[in-house]
Amino acid sequence: MTESIQSKHFLNTPASLVLDSLRGLCAVNPQLALDAQNKIVYVASPDRTKVALLCGGGSGHEPAHAGFVGKGILSGAVCGNIFASPSASQVRRGIDLVSNDRGTIIIVKNYTGDILNFGLAKEQYAALHPDQADRVKFVIVGEDVAVGRKQGSIVGRRGLAGTVLVYKIAGALAERGGSLDAVYNISQWVASNIVTIGVGLEHCHVPGTAAAASHLATSEIEIGMGIHNESGHRRISPVPPLNDLIAELTELLTSTTDPDRSFLPFQGDGSDNVVLLVNNLGGVSELELGGIVAEVQNALKSRKIAIQRILAGSFMTSLNMPGFSITLLLLPRGNADDVTTPLVLSLLDDKAETPGWKWSPGSLPSGNPAQTTDSAVPEESPSMIKIASRDPDGFVAAITRACHALISAEPGITHMDRIAGDGDCGLTLKAGAEGVLRKVADGTVHGNDVIQAGIAIAQVAEEAMGGTSGALYSIFFSALAQGLASQSMRAGDVVAPEAWAQALSSALAKFYTYTRARAPSRTLVDPLASFVETYANNPKDIRAAVKAAASAAEATKYIAAKVGRSAYVEGDRLKEQMVADPGAWGVKVILKTSWSEYNVTFIWNVYLYEYGIRRTKASIAVLALCLRAARTTPIA
Repeated sequence: MTESIQSKHFLNTPASLVLDSLRGLCAVNPQLALDAQNKIVYVASPDRTKVALLCGGGSGHEPAHAGFVGKGILSGAVCGNIFASPSASQVRRGIDLVSNDRGTIIIVKNYTGDILNFGLAKEQYAALHPDQADRVKFVIVGEDVAVGRKQGSIVGRRGLAGTVLVYKIAGALAERGGSLDAVYNISQWVASNIVTIGVGLEHCHVPGTAAAASHLATSEIEIGMGIHNESGHRRISPVPPLNDLIAELTELLTSTTDPDRSFLPFQGDGSDNVVLLVNNLGGVSELELGGIVAEVQNALKSRKIAIQRILAGSFMTSLNMPGFSITLLLLPRGNADDVTTPLVLSLLDDKAETPGWKWSPGSLPSGNPAQTTDSAVPEESPSMIKIASRDPDGFVAAITRACHALISAEPGITHMDRIAGDGDCGLTLKAGAEGVLRKVADGTVHGNDVIQAGIAIAQVAEEAMGGTSGALYSIFFSALAQGLASQSMRAGDVVAPEAWAQALSSALAKFYTYTRARAPSRTLVDPLASFVETYANNPKDIRAAVKAAASAAEATKYIAAKVGRSAYVEGDRLKEQMVADPGAWGVKVILKTSWSEYNVTFIWNVYLYEYGIRRTKASIAVLALCLRAARTTPIA
């Protein structure tokens, strides 16, 4: 395929685009304020006697999420970089900015990065404010029917444009003065009664990345595309007439005979009433969108489904993707958990003062400059004790080698992720590596305080990497630092192999509380778990642990994805191209380069320490021979 995706954009720089856009949004809507440092848009003068709604996620989906901040919908939105979740520290700041007397509901789409970072922020906030822990609630929205029950058995379904209906209905009830429980319950009810399917003519282009060749032939379309450039459920060629395409999409939405995709109890007997939302994914003309609305209306009528409200326009986009999605909210037939059709429709019709919410008639369808506030910089807590590596210089050298190796591996990992995910894994790991190297250069990361080193690396992962990978790495290294600090060691002690093994095992256990991935899962968990478990069995043999991790990373080429972005990509395509999981490959790169030489130095120092042997010329000569052997015998 020789055609390329439209890759020209109006911007100053790719790095400034998100913040520039938020400043423009605040200029359009003077009731908003902007925390520029944390990329948070929030209501400047909120009514703190009412429940607050906080949302967010990666940018590139405008008007979601910040475009719905304002009276009647959201209290605040926390924005990450393009297609990358904001960090937990950003979200914590967002919770502080919308704090009130009644409580806060956090609404996120079902993506691992959003759940991890917003969930981590919620737990951290609860730990800091135990008296308010029960006043922050969490709602996850996942309504994509392209991901069937079997494929999404672990990760669940993706959150798409239907999330906006949760925002609007819950936000209207909060504006009316509804209680925390009432607003939470209706949020959950809406999230449980929506279905969405998307379709695209092509993928989108992310500003700042190289122009890419077309993913689809000129005669192809893709059903079930995600909003982060993920490949879809299946491709169709040639492109069918719109009425045939809409018929297939509505079948996916309303089917009650497909056990893998029958998500809502449509009756098909004339008793079904719905709200219809037709969403422009970014690159569809208004002319085409009107035709799409008309065809969906016809298709639903033929299925004896009555439309009570129609909403159409750009609600949740994927940059410039030429595609659209259809969302149905199945209204209650009676009084379902105190939720009635008149209540839902009245909340939907309530006026909202936000730029993102599109005009609607509220009836049956026929045939200023940005205000910037400074955010508080959190104080860092130093380690209670300082414990050292047995080889401080080797410790730093190992970290430095791993960082440089990740930077060199970025193009290859990016290539893997363009096939298996959303294409950002290589750049994310590179950003983290560069951040750690800066910490090494300024002396924050050193071998005489391994606990502080772990905390510093966790902070870099959270702030420099972001997204799912950043949250996972941050959680693991934070837990590793906790594992080291919890052991019975005194200031000035050195960490023995057994202590490392115990801390690593503890870190993996804590890590598992934030992800459902378990090996084999075609994720970074595979090599990480192999390394930790093998090392824990024999702390004196790091080489065996690294070999186990490398083998686990290689094996991801043959494993069907169960979690992560790859779970949404057609499995056969991954197997045909023999693509390893990019996150797992990154772990392999780190471990192999960290320990290829350092493991020999480490084990030799352990030997000298255990047996009380002094560093004589003879012992140093033997060590030199071991190092030479390590350089010429790479870990497979």
